[in-house]
Amino acid sequence: MRNYTIPFWVIFWAIGLSACQSQQQEQKSLQPEEGKWRGVLKLNQEQSLPFNFDIEASGEEGFKMALVNAEERLVMDEIIKEQDSLRIVMHIFDAELKVKLEEGEMKGRWIKHNYKGGEYDMPFEAKFNENYRFTKETEKPKADLSGIWAVNFLTENGEPEKAVGMFAQSNNSISGTFLTVTGDYRYLEGEIEGDQLWLSCFDGEHAFLFNATINDDQTLTDGNFWSGKHWHQQWEAKKDPEAMLPDASSLTFLKEGYDKIEFEFLNLSKELVSLNDERYKGKVVIVQLLGTWCPNCMDETAFLAPFYKKHKEEGLEVIGLAFERSAEFDEAAKRVQKMKERMGVAYEVLIAGTNDKEEAAKKLPMLNQVLAFPTTIFIDRKGEVRKIHTGFSGPGTGKYYQQLTEDMKLFVDKLLREEI
Repeated sequence: MRNYTIPFWVIFWAIGLSACQSQQQEQKSLQPEEGKWRGVLKLNQEQSLPFNFDIEASGEEGFKMALVNAEERLVMDEIIKEQDSLRIVMHIFDAELKVKLEEGEMKGRWIKHNYKGGEYDMPFEAKFNENYRFTKETEKPKADLSGIWAVNFLTENGEPEKAVGMFAQSNNSISGTFLTVTGDYRYLEGEIEGDQLWLSCFDGEHAFLFNATINDDQTLTDGNFWSGKHWHQQWEAKKDPEAMLPDASSLTFLKEGYDKIEFEFLNLSKELVSLNDERYKGKVVIVQLLGTWCPNCMDETAFLAPFYKKHKEEGLEVIGLAFERSAEFDEAAKRVQKMKERMGVAYEVLIAGTNDKEEAAKKLPMLNQVLAFPTTIFIDRKGEVRKIHTGFSGPGTGKYYQQLTEDMKLFVDKLLREEI
């Protein structure tokens, strides 16, 4: 019998090939199942926030994720493989889901970067082929909550903050939002189980959870609102089709003695820009106070970006003043650049400061206050401030969004037709 000695290099080559093939198979299999998923964020020891999302294939061996909140689908297409884990970047926001895949499951954490100088995270898990929101079991709802509600969010000093709730219900399913003087809570979706109302929203940047008890007298009591793990507030509501908020154009205004605003901030190319620049002289200018961390600001930006392109040749300009989480210019500029690219923003966006309303008021000392991001300032061709609007009612508010955007269109059209 002849003895054969296998060279060491052949053995090493075979081991390496096997390991390589195994690694390739592992990477190839690192794909979540396509279809519907149910995710859960653990806010605290007692409360978890459920939400729904879809996974679908995208490109060669790739996929994308769509967060589903009522009528809204927010697509997350920036997904990075890291060994046995995935980093799912949350749209334009400085946040991500970092998860490990298991068969039919995801486990990991939701992380927000640069949150008040640090990181903000909480546990996350998800299961495939689960399409309910809060519970599989359905109990007959005590009432139909469809309609308009006068809402009071209770503050620490006992003073109520007024809001308007708007809900549409079908059997146990309910959707809607809360409109406040500073904006809205976007697309909320949930269920009614007996006398309990539950609503949630997760858009990648904010995690909102609401619940309340339904009473026989058309009221909602014992309400709780959680925003992530850092905020809790109680609320109550009464059905009222005439519920209204204060005029959003009366809350922020120029201090006595001012009829104009002035500022000078760096654009993304580190060039100083002001309203005195030739580009803005004789133009109608919309100044938008915003932040890329702010979903209401992104709702407004989604409206302003195409609106600006449509009316630019008629003499309209828009300037965004970005107040970002990071105080570092380069980091803030990176967030703004991503927003501009993703949302097709062709107007200038300047780096104005950090996401603090008091700081924003200091940067624009002619304003009495800055109550909200966004705040939108309308300037005529003479350079005079004609209107300041606090907050923005996004598409989740339905008729309120339609009314607001129509009013903005009509007002800007009026300013454009005025002569200097």
